[in-house]
Amino acid sequence: MFSQPDHAGFLPLARLPSLLAKLMALDYQCLGPAVENGAIVMRELDAPDGLPRGLQAEQAPGRYRLTRDPQNRYFAWANGPQAIKPQAFAPKESLWRVERDAAGALQFAAVLPAAPAQAIIGVRACDLAALALQDAHFLREGRRDAHYAQRREQLFLVAVQCAVPAATCFCASTGDGPTPTTGYDITLAELAEGFVAVAGSPKGEAVLNALNLSPATPQQIEAAQQQGQTAAASQTRSLPTRDLHDALMSRLEHPRWDEVAARCLACGNCTAVCPTCFCHAEADEPSLDGHSSEHGRIWDSCFGESHGHLHGFNVRPDIRSRYRQWLTHKLATWHEQFGRSGCVGCGRCIAWCPVGIDLTEEVAALTASVVQP
Repeated sequence: MFSQPDHAGFLPLARLPSLLAKLMALDYQCLGPAVENGAIVMRELDAPDGLPRGLQAEQAPGRYRLTRDPQNRYFAWANGPQAIKPQAFAPKESLWRVERDAAGALQFAAVLPAAPAQAIIGVRACDLAALALQDAHFLREGRRDAHYAQRREQLFLVAVQCAVPAATCFCASTGDGPTPTTGYDITLAELAEGFVAVAGSPKGEAVLNALNLSPATPQQIEAAQQQGQTAAASQTRSLPTRDLHDALMSRLEHPRWDEVAARCLACGNCTAVCPTCFCHAEADEPSLDGHSSEHGRIWDSCFGESHGHLHGFNVRPDIRSRYRQWLTHKLATWHEQFGRSGCVGCGRCIAWCPVGIDLTEEVAALTASVVQP
């Protein structure tokens, strides 16, 4: 973020609405943090001055509670249950439609989404890393997903440095935060008097240039760098290494799988909030008159019984095998697919697990005799 300090501008607190106003003038639908059902979620902002201040989210295993930030900052919250994923990979959508014409013949047509240009304000470094993994899956050569691509191309990402990690965060150990380094259009580091702002794309550079910002001072850049280092050092959870492939795949019969299965409800919360999970199910929804049908997809989870069902049997018939599938795929076999772990250290699976299962604790128990910290 700060490798080219000459390119960093400074956006005073009072001028933050001007950034949103510029994006709205460019016909972006601006999404920012909002409180809904006791959690921070991304919703459309009605006006340039619509960003809330003073929110924080206290998180622990099985616990998420909103609190007030005594410094009244804009971005003192670490994350909410969802981030970028729903804006690119829709929770439910139609893929194609078939209709019977007057002659009785079937006519098939793709159903592409109406994808508005969206600017997401407050994106975290862990979620940028997760989006890069989603891109690697949905936009891979020869298998480009048209629905994902149409939404993805319309996103403008305003990232923020995560200065106040939650107790569940461990992005420093995965190498994905807390300071954004790539994948954004604009990134902001919030200081007491304003934001150090850096463009990460030609689109972002054009927006910042239009604001005519003053250059950030060396002191402001140093403060932002130190803030990121302090945030990384404050994280109390971690994974023992970024490549757990061999350690986990050599412990497939470890008794810890039975222990965690006795606590796990197989509810799928962890996969629903995970920013990198992309499992989905497909189904047909015929009309009642029999003249048309839509083929759609919906988010699915490897914790569901149907997910492991093959012809005549289930390859993962119990919670033990489902939890093991999730953890070993996420942390081990993703290396074979994408060259890195599928975990970005956001900690959502810890906070939103109803029984408080802690991924970092399970990994530590499973690999204690194999991986050295």
